[in-house]
Amino acid sequence: MERSGLLAAGNFIVDRFKIIDYYPREEMLASILRETSGNGGGPYNILKDLAKMGAGFPLAAAGLLGDDETGDSIVADCEAHGIDTTGLSRTPAAPTSYTDAFTVESTGRRTFFHQRGANSLLAPAHFDFSASSMRVFYLGYFMLLETLDRVDVSGRTGASRVLEAARAAGMVTVADMVSIEHADFVRAARASLPYLDWFILNEVEAGKLVGRSLRVAGDGGGIDWAGCGEAALLLVGFGVRCGVVIHFVEGAVAAVADGEVYGQGSVRLPAGFIRGATGAGDAFAAGFIHGVHEGFPVPVCLRQAVSAAAMCLSDPTTSEGLGPLADCLALGEEYGFAPAGLRAD
Repeated sequence: MERSGLLAAGNFIVDRFKIIDYYPREEMLASILRETSGNGGGPYNILKDLAKMGAGFPLAAAGLLGDDETGDSIVADCEAHGIDTTGLSRTPAAPTSYTDAFTVESTGRRTFFHQRGANSLLAPAHFDFSASSMRVFYLGYFMLLETLDRVDVSGRTGASRVLEAARAAGMVTVADMVSIEHADFVRAARASLPYLDWFILNEVEAGKLVGRSLRVAGDGGGIDWAGCGEAALLLVGFGVRCGVVIHFVEGAVAAVADGEVYGQGSVRLPAGFIRGATGAGDAFAAGFIHGVHEGFPVPVCLRQAVSAAAMCLSDPTTSEGLGPLADCLALGEEYGFAPAGLRAD
């Protein structure tokens, strides 16, 4: 079977953004001044990003939605962007997952209330790879999929079994995670690493997994480039087949199975360019996954990733800032890239 395409699974969320006049104390009232909604969750964001970037391969979604209007809106939005929704199951047992994000107009400070909903019920039984011809399988996010994150008596998680099945079916497996407090954070995440080809995460999550901060103490909190490279190599050593990518505001590093470590600085954006950071991490992942699908060298994948993340920052919504991949790359070329703190800038 000649494989082509991305099957992205896991968290499908609707983000509801509300601008308020102030954040109230308990039992007090605040006014909602404006509100919008948009896509949320790794697979939903990445699929929509790739559609807007003009990916020349099939895109398909897999996950669990509630039997409600919010679920209907996700299906309609995916279909409007050419994303196959056959793998999106529905359940009456829980609502479609959503997040209410409240932003105080005068300060920009945000508070989030998340309904895990149907995502928490997503289980290995919802996946069937027997007829799939997709080349890449993405799962996200670890730590926000309650059933799949649960560690069983054998030390395995549902996520690890789903990834094992996807790889056995012939797909390249990719996953990432979310920054959250979780009682089994390290054990649950590490259970999946032997079944991953690529693991994409940020420096906070990587630091939690390796037990050290990846920011430089006493240096304004700057990134520890060498430390990130070491952490990525350590995570590769836990069984990741191809490589581990750690991204952060300053850029990214990638460590691959042969021990090579690559660095890529972020785009030097001018003052006033950034209108919002929501979704930038998933845009980064979309750029990298595109390169993985196309078989590009790691440095090219990283350049695509930071360029897509930069373009995402041009709009306060999750995906509306994205445009064709050529435009993302042109943005990077126009403004240039910050130097990476590794030998491969």
